[in-house]
Amino acid sequence: MLETTTPATELASQYITQVTGDLETNLKEQERISAEIASLQEQLAALQHDHSVLVSMQQALGITTAPAKPAQESRTAALPSPRRKKAAASPGGKQKGGTSTAAPGRQAARKSAAKTAGAGKAAQPTLVELIRRHLAEQQEPRSAAEISTALNQAHPDRDIAAKVVRVTLEGLVAKSQAERTKQGRSVFYTAPAPKPTAAAEAGAQPQDAGR
Repeated sequence: MLETTTPATELASQYITQVTGDLETNLKEQERISAEIASLQEQLAALQHDHSVLVSMQQALGITTAPAKPAQESRTAALPSPRRKKAAASPGGKQKGGTSTAAPGRQAARKSAAKTAGAGKAAQPTLVELIRRHLAEQQEPRSAAEISTALNQAHPDRDIAAKVVRVTLEGLVAKSQAERTKQGRSVFYTAPAPKPTAAAEAGAQPQDAGR
């Protein structure tokens, strides 16, 4: 009985050791993969946030470009379409080829959709126009954060970021369509000073001539 029991006990201990080691390896692998997934999710969230900011900046700068297609769609579009079978030839040697009206119909639908989208964009004022109007209505200088808050309250559906507003304001300053003043560490913006009208200049000329 002792000879039979001893090998069975050794075999059981070997199984226990192996199973315990496999469990530890499995848990470590799960922890490693979970950490990688969490890191990838953080990277994806950061990229999505940067994408939304860049799109807002693109709209603020008035850049109109075709939306970038995902890599998978571009690869699918690059693949050549299968060849169509030639139409059966008629007894006279001419092929039976009827012109299809599906393609012109699709093109007309696409053109009408593009016109509708263009009309919708034209009806909605750009961020540059909103900022210029806001500055013209203000009597005191405003910071980029104050302007962003006011525009978000007036247009809650646009989700205007303060960073995009600051970039747009700097662009207006570069084009002499806004003025920038600095008070300490804070930067404020105002509408440009109105230029003298032709009537005012004409009235000033006789006075200068009389002198």
